[in-house]
Amino acid sequence: MSELLLAFAVGGAMCLLAQLVLDISRLTPAHVMVAFVSLGAVASGMGLYEFLVDLGGAGALIPLPAFGHALVQGIVEEVAKEGPIGLLTGGMRAVALGLTVAVLSGLAMALLFDPRG
Repeated sequence: MSELLLAFAVGGAMCLLAQLVLDISRLTPAHVMVAFVSLGAVASGMGLYEFLVDLGGAGALIPLPAFGHALVQGIVEEVAKEGPIGLLTGGMRAVALGLTVAVLSGLAMALLFDPRG
């Protein structure tokens, strides 16, 4: 039960922070998304994001900063295996499944529903 609460607290804190940035600043949702992915990548590169993953589990692995974390971890692993070419291939290899699911889900929603506005 404590793992569930920690996941909720970590993920909720990230979402709260993003919402506060949107409400307080003049940044658009696109700016905030890019900022959070970038912050996740920087935190991962500095070795800080792994602490959040250990603490919050899925609460740290689901929000946007986790995408940046996955990119960096993929690059690090590929560079260790393949050398410098891993800088180009590692990130995409690490997030390919998530991107594929997102694109196919978006396509399915576009075909099934008629957006308003």
